[in-house]
This record gives sequence, structure tokens and C-alpha cells, in this order.
Amino acid sequence: MTISMYQASVPPVMRCLHNLINILQKGDAHAEAKKIDPSVLINSRLYPDMYPLSKQIQIASDITRKGLARLASVEAPSMVDDETTFQQLIDRLKNTIAYLETITPAQIDGTEHKHISLPIGKHTIEFEGMPYLATFILPNLYFHATTAYNILRHSGVELGKIDFLGKP
Repeated sequence: MTISMYQASVPPVMRCLHNLINILQKGDAHAEAKKIDPSVLINSRLYPDMYPLSKQIQIASDITRKGLARLASVEAPSMVDDETTFQQLIDRLKNTIAYLETITPAQIDGTEHKHISLPIGKHTIEFEGMPYLATFILPNLYFHATTAYNILRHSGVELGKIDFLGKP
């Protein structure tokens, strides 16, 4: 059995984003139950030189939305990084998922060798489609999702591995 580029990208990305929504909902409930100003959690970071929770979510959204759009040869909708509440972060992820649901297998399948030019600052990184997915999009998503999970877990939110992985 072979796995298509679509199967290797869109479903796992959407699963991770859904799991992030659940993690954020638990963070919001924790803040309410413990009478913590939610902005404290949203602006929390693991170390002073790391991005806060809000930016981790924004990057997870951007990497997946823009990355899969590049593979599909379409323009991703832009999103302003102005979320300050749990609900706004959740809505951003829901909007990202809704966008990803518009991408079809026909747009992604067969892009294993597609040339991708990724401008980053003054530089451009060149990829083929499969390495772009396997070594850039997915690792970045999992890095920022893990960091968001760790920020909330470190802040006392009762989360476990199943919250990150999702229920089978």
C-alpha cells in the first residue's frame, strides 16, 4: 500500500489542529476554574527568548495553511496575528481547518517532486514537495504544537499525552 501526499499531509495536520483546539479549551477552562487571568496563560512562554502561547498557535496555523497552499498551488488566506483570547486562538485554528478542508487530494497528490521556493527573510530555501512536507511543514507544526502543549502543562493545566495525540 502506498500513501499519497494528501493522506500524508492534510489529515494529520487537521488532526493536530483539532487536538490543539482541545488543548486550548482545557487551558481556558483551567484559567476560569483557578481564577487566573487568561492573558497570563496566553502570554506565557517556556523561556524568555521563546515565543508565547499565542504565537505558537499563530505559527502552527501559518505553517500549515501556507505550506499546504504552496503544495496545492493556491493562495492561502491571510490572517492577522492579533488574537488575545483563548476563543480567538481557537477560532483561528477552526478557520485554518475550514480552509484546509477546501484543499482536495487532486491538488496535493503528485506533488512529491514539485519545486517549492520558500522565502525566509533575505534568503530563499528550495525544496521538492515531499521533503518540504516531511522536513519543514510537519516538523514545524509538531514543534509549535508541542511547545503550546508544554506551555499550558507547565502552567498547571491538566494535560496528558492523549491530549496531544488525540483519541484513536
